[in-house]
Amino acid sequence: MEILDSYVGGEWKRGSGDGESLVDPTTEAVIGTTSTDGLDWQGAVDFARREGGPALRALTFAQRGELLRAMSRAIHGARDELIEAGIRNGGNTRGDAKFDVDGASGTLAHYADLAATLGDAKVLVDGDTIQLGRAPRFVGQHVFVPKVGAAVHVNAFNFPAWGLGEKAACALLAGMPVITKPAASTALVAWKIAKLVAPLLPRGAFSFVAGPPGGLLMPLGAQDVVAFTGSSRTAAALRALPGVVQGSLRLNVEADSLNAAVLGPDVSPGSDTWNLFLKDVVREMTQKAGQKCTAIRRAFVPRALAAEVEEELVARLREVKVGDPSHDGVTVGPLATAPQLRSGRAGIEKLATGARVVIGGTGPFEKVGVTGDKGYFLPPTLLVCDAPDGATAVHEHEVFGPVATLLAYDGSAAHAAALVAKGGGGLVCTVYSDDRAFVAEALFAIAPFHGRVMLASEKIADQAPGPGTVLPQMLHGGPGRAGGGEELGGLRGLALYSQRVAVQGSRPILEALLGLKKG
Repeated sequence: MEILDSYVGGEWKRGSGDGESLVDPTTEAVIGTTSTDGLDWQGAVDFARREGGPALRALTFAQRGELLRAMSRAIHGARDELIEAGIRNGGNTRGDAKFDVDGASGTLAHYADLAATLGDAKVLVDGDTIQLGRAPRFVGQHVFVPKVGAAVHVNAFNFPAWGLGEKAACALLAGMPVITKPAASTALVAWKIAKLVAPLLPRGAFSFVAGPPGGLLMPLGAQDVVAFTGSSRTAAALRALPGVVQGSLRLNVEADSLNAAVLGPDVSPGSDTWNLFLKDVVREMTQKAGQKCTAIRRAFVPRALAAEVEEELVARLREVKVGDPSHDGVTVGPLATAPQLRSGRAGIEKLATGARVVIGGTGPFEKVGVTGDKGYFLPPTLLVCDAPDGATAVHEHEVFGPVATLLAYDGSAAHAAALVAKGGGGLVCTVYSDDRAFVAEALFAIAPFHGRVMLASEKIADQAPGPGTVLPQMLHGGPGRAGGGEELGGLRGLALYSQRVAVQGSRPILEALLGLKKG
């Protein structure tokens, strides 16, 4: 039994009371507890601001990058232990747990490399110097400077390692201290990472909250940042915080997303692009048991190809094995919690009001290595919607599990884009086509509704990681129901934790103060 403590005020502290239980979602056995009752939230925030902020701002980008590199190496060095924790507490298969852990260490390493290119600078320059007067001596320069508050990171249950790593990389490199709070239900991996990385960073630069956030967000103000990943319902509550409404507290949200995939009418059965589409849909349904914010929820196919796509997807999904994720051959483990299972089953029933289940569903099914009714298992479920224009639930409700819906469109880019837009905004949409005219029309019609658009074709079929892989070089976030936020995107990720300032004055003075002059 693990008792998870929090790292606040530079010390590891346990909350009072019984707290919350961490459960193995395969067996439903309690494997740990955590509590934050009685923790000094104001003191935790003040300590991060007072100790961590100045310590980080005193470092150059290159020096901050070395901190990130040390974090990356520590996580990679404990990879096997963290993978086992992901299997035990998250219901991950070994491959799923690797995906999470390696995502964390890889993102930290990427930002460490970026930091090295910035060298001894402490200020991030935005654009070119602008001449403001008749003579070249009076100029202006936009720069990013670190905010002097604390960055509070509220992460989702599905990626306890990656969520911690990607947010911390940008904040720490920008020069802001981090207070990270994973979802309590799957906090074991994040807690183990916190134990590894806390000693590597300056005092106050990193804090960890294992359990409910209590009053953590109440002391926050205009110089602080909250980066949240989770449900739109919780996001709405955060937007109503006094600090956000009255104090200009910066809030970044990544919420729900009905991510789409569009198969072009030019794609022939058996072609590389066809097979890439099928592979991606199945992978996004099954990886992490479909518990990915970037997973494909709606797959749009030309009506003329719909029956053949359905047949091939069903055949591939029949080969998927669900069960104890520690068993060889199992590719889909349980959902993370009992509420997730209840929500998943109810969601399938809701989708079925406008679509038909062709494989999976809420009935009995075979589970490898599992006896009885223990575990939060949901089989990969594919629904087919033959009349997507009039459907409601499929364009409004996301089932956060191994569930996707196949929808037929008339074969035109305009119709496909109009149906995609019914989702209200998403993190990622992928267009599978080798027809440049179709791709061009679809891209510019779909792009306003998404944070990322992937153009999949035979040219990249052998190297594309799939739409569900979040790359640190590219923006992660999306408009509308996806939350309206942005993370990562290389150096763009630092903007969330910085104040952009327009500095005006004498060119020599600006060059000296901002480190613009090349020696």
